[in-house]
Amino acid sequence: MRRRKAEKRGNLPDAKYNSKVLGKFVNMVMERGKKSVAESIVYGALDGVKEKMNGVDPLDVFITALENARPLLEVKSRRIGGATYQVPLEVKLERGQFMAMRWIRDFARNQKGRPMRVKLAQEIVNAYKKEGPSMKKREDTHKMAEANKAFAHYKW
Repeated sequence: MRRRKAEKRGNLPDAKYNSKVLGKFVNMVMERGKKSVAESIVYGALDGVKEKMNGVDPLDVFITALENARPLLEVKSRRIGGATYQVPLEVKLERGQFMAMRWIRDFARNQKGRPMRVKLAQEIVNAYKKEGPSMKKREDTHKMAEANKAFAHYKW
């Protein structure tokens, strides 16, 4: 029998928009503890989003983009009797947001030749419009879960 479950530590809201979700995203973008650099990248990206979206509130665009890119299903490997099955599972809200943030960040990082704030702004706008690589990743994840629906009875 396992002991108790570790309690979740809350993350702090960001300085400019006072949003916990954005504070989490700033921490995700951060490398080597350089939070001020991460903040300037994220806030620069949100300013870029504001320009591209003609003055629409960039925080609303970011939240909607996260919601669009958030997967509802994922597959996890389960080993049963010597065989490994990809078992589809529903994704909790917190994990789904984490996955969407990670996909947006990683696809922005993998582009070449432009500053990170510009790449991040483009990726956020693409997710808001339900296009781009982060949306493709979500669709691929859902297709994988759909293809392995026959193994859904193995979840526990």
